[in-house]
Amino acid sequence: MVNSSDILPLNLQDIAVRRRGKRLLGPVSLTLQGAGISVLIGPNGSGKTTLLRAMHGIERITAGHKAWSVSDADAHAAQSFVFQTPIMMRRNLRDNIAYPLILRGMRRAEARLAAEDWAARVGLAAALPRPATVLSGGEKQKLALARALVTEPQVLFLDEPCANLDGRATQDIEKILLAACAAGTRIVMSTHDLGQARRLADEVLFLHDGLLIDMLPAAAFFAGPVSPQATAFLNGDLVL
Repeated sequence: MVNSSDILPLNLQDIAVRRRGKRLLGPVSLTLQGAGISVLIGPNGSGKTTLLRAMHGIERITAGHKAWSVSDADAHAAQSFVFQTPIMMRRNLRDNIAYPLILRGMRRAEARLAAEDWAARVGLAAALPRPATVLSGGEKQKLALARALVTEPQVLFLDEPCANLDGRATQDIEKILLAACAAGTRIVMSTHDLGQARRLADEVLFLHDGLLIDMLPAAAFFAGPVSPQATAFLNGDLVL
């Protein structure tokens, strides 16, 4: 694992995303640096997914400036993204996990060995020969995580990775994320689950109406966020 400081910090300066004339995000300015887990929270439609996609580079920024400490191409090669609904290729579990390594030029046999190692790490060793499309929701999310982590990314983005999963599957996913973070991967994720944010976050980013309202260490945020919008959100009130 290469130290995450190699591509970090990521600096966003007044970035915005507009689509068909509608503002989805921004202006947002932030610096992503250091180690740990940053968790994005906020009401539905607040811009969490758009911000994640913009940071990763799969959402076109229509204003402002984004800069990694290396070129965009080098930065993109050192990060991964896990979608809320995992994308399953029509291959078995082993070949799904091995695919990104093969794309990077690794020999198929070596890539499959790495895939087997990661399947074991996420508790899917027994499912290696099964078609990925028949896995359960929790198994598909574990596969998606293994496929994202097999390349040893410096930064991992995740969009609500535990949405629609039961408690046991959520616990398994959180253990995988904590282990990845301990191994040196910088994690940036969104969640609708405040309990999960409390369990995982080192830093909280609270968004509302496409704007970054609060960005605080998790302990400080949950002790008393700065903004009235975040206070209302934590209290379960409508955020206006």
